[in-house]
Amino acid sequence: MSDESDARADDDLWESVEHLQDWLARTQPERPAQETLLLRMLKLSEEVGEVAEAVIGATGQNPRKGVSHTWDDVRSELCDVIITAAVALRTLTPEAREVFTTHLTHVTTRTRQGHEDPRTQPSPTPQPKPRSPQAP
Repeated sequence: MSDESDARADDDLWESVEHLQDWLARTQPERPAQETLLLRMLKLSEEVGEVAEAVIGATGQNPRKGVSHTWDDVRSELCDVIITAAVALRTLTPEAREVFTTHLTHVTTRTRQGHEDPRTQPSPTPQPKPRSPQAP
């Protein structure tokens, strides 16, 4: 992807989030702002549960249901989590794009600043414990 198409995709994402936020505000019953925010957070938990259900279904872990989902279902549910989280963030702040971009930059920078993969580092050599003085 080029920088221009990356920026366009980012604009499309946040324009869609804004549209969804507006749509929810128009179609949901009027509630106090804090209640609306709490319900958006609960919706996020519901979506994460649907990811778990899809993974269990894709791997056939429920013997009663067998394989009931596909990995495409899992991908779709993960997208729903991302969308729901973005809408919840937008519900919390009108500067959702900036808050997210700043946080993503911070996380990305932190992972690039010489933090080695601990799995590739040698284990520390255990140091012998100091001996207690022995009674004569």
